[in-house]
Amino acid sequence: MSEERKTIDADGAPAAVGPYSHAVEANGLLFCSGQIPLDPATGEIVGTTPAEQARRCLENLQIVCRAAGAELGDAVRCTVYMTDLSAFAEVNEVYAEFFPSEPPARAAVGVAALPRGAQVEIDAIVSLTD
Repeated sequence: MSEERKTIDADGAPAAVGPYSHAVEANGLLFCSGQIPLDPATGEIVGTTPAEQARRCLENLQIVCRAAGAELGDAVRCTVYMTDLSAFAEVNEVYAEFFPSEPPARAAVGVAALPRGAQVEIDAIVSLTD
């Protein structure tokens, strides 16, 4: 493994549901794995609406970022995966709360299904430089 590559296991974040790290730090960037809306304590899906689930996804991403010494607000790119793109506006409202100014670049992708029956999954690439 390269000395320039460091895996991050974030205490307080939901356990990974597969063989992956919460994030990998490399070359001044933090590559955060997608977070589904799992409660960190119980491992159960949180929220019944896409907006509620998006909030938990972003809260989980914030936990991962902080474990690496960063903030989610330092994100340079996010991808939002949704099983129902008709919820785009309600997810955007929650998303905007986490990025009130200078939001990162972003893509929103409609998907047929997500792990554990989630409606939303969000990943991020975060700058580790000031």
